[in-house]
Formats: sequence, structure tokens, C-alpha cells
Amino acid sequence: MNERGNTEQWGTTPYSRKPGGVARVERYMTENAPHVAELDGAPVGALVLDSGPSPQVPIAPAGEPERYVRLLVSDRRHAGLGIGAALLAHAVEETRRAGVELLRVDCWAGGGGELVAFYERNGFTPTDRFLSETWPGQVLARRVG
Repeated sequence: MNERGNTEQWGTTPYSRKPGGVARVERYMTENAPHVAELDGAPVGALVLDSGPSPQVPIAPAGEPERYVRLLVSDRRHAGLGIGAALLAHAVEETRRAGVELLRVDCWAGGGGELVAFYERNGFTPTDRFLSETWPGQVLARRVG
């Protein structure tokens, strides 16, 4: 992100050096079922689904069963190939397979809203906005039933 001029979303400190960063990723990989996208045998993206939002996200519970995108990352060297969209399509199928109708995600809402627009292009509708310290966030939802 920093190479693209975005120092606001995650800051300038590598995630692996942030307090709790490594432990959080380890939890994602062991407590959830990560899905890794590959291109020519090399990993180019990852998705982690959970049953609800992170405790750090100050939003109300959904009030119904849900699947929640906890992590969605893609290798920016392959931007434009639809990796993120393919991972979200997988999330939709996993949500349906679980018999759940609601898929939600939260994301950074700064920087002109490009990330929010990405989720909207992939069938999500903005719901709740939140502020986590100085980090502007947006929750989006998609019905999959």
C-alpha cells in the first residue's frame, strides 16, 4: 500500500511488526479456513471467512447468522485480473453452502472510497459507517440466499 502512496489505510509500519499482527494472522489461519487463490501455482490472494466481525470493529451484531469477510488480500502485481472478485465469489458460495443468507465485510472508507466502490461492484451494499480511532470504516452487506 505504501508503494502505491497509501500510507493512511495501514500506516507505514509492516503488519508483522505491529503489536498483535502476527498473532492475528496465525489465528486467522488456524481458527478459520483460509482460501488461497493461485496463479500458475503461486499464491496471489487470500480470503478468511468468520462467523462475525472482529471485536475491534465497533458495530452492532447482525441479529441473524452471518459469514463475515475477515481478510481479503490480493497481490497488487496482478491487479485487474479479478482475483479479489473471484475470492468474493468463493465467499458467496461458502456462505450459501453453510445455509447462511448474510455475508458482511468491513473496509477502510478513506482515500476517496475506492475500496468501498470495489465491494459495491461485487454486489455489496453499504450499511454502517464507523470510526476506529482515526481510521474511517464502512460495513457492507450482501444477501446471498
